Amino acid sequence: MPATRSRIGGKLTPTSNKGCPRLRQLLLLRHAKSSWDDVRLSDHRRPLNPAGRAAAATMGAAMRDLGLLADVVLVSSARRTLQTLELAAPWQEIPLIEPMDALYLAPAPRLLTVLNGVAETVRSALLVAHNPGLHDLALMLAGGPHDGGDVRRLAEHYPTGALAEFVVPGPWRSLAPGGARLVRFLCPRDPSLPAG
Repeated sequence: MPATRSRIGGKLTPTSNKGCPRLRQLLLLRHAKSSWDDVRLSDHRRPLNPAGRAAAATMGAAMRDLGLLADVVLVSSARRTLQTLELAAPWQEIPLIEPMDALYLAPAPRLLTVLNGVAETVRSALLVAHNPGLHDLALMLAGGPHDGGDVRRLAEHYPTGALAEFVVPGPWRSLAPGGARLVRFLCPRDPSLPAG
């Protein structure tokens, strides 16, 4: 897992997981804001609106700046999640990307089941999905009282385009409620993020 940077006092500062080879990284990205302009489109086919496109690009720039790279990307097959991923794509080398119908509007237990099936060789996974399932999953994984800065923000709201980074200390197959630690929670409107 690459070195990443953590927010301390409103600034992004370097952190590293050297010497911790069993730690895994989980990135949960909610799709950016979608358009409701064409009422003929099914929910699954709705694209991003201009604000959503800008937010996705902002989050991609932040992910690049922080070194948040995934070995595998699990993404809902909905048009808005696929477009979010395309615009946010922070990598120079393309990871394995798996669009999945099962992630479309999936509840938290289904998302967790999908993560439990990730290959143990994967050190970092990015899940791009929808609320309320994604928000519920993030809260489920964080567990415990929600009194830290980023944990409190996460508990309050998981806006479109937001990204939660977790450290997973054990194997994917054992990931369970309370089984991850929130490292950071970033939203497209955070003032410390680089412009897309």
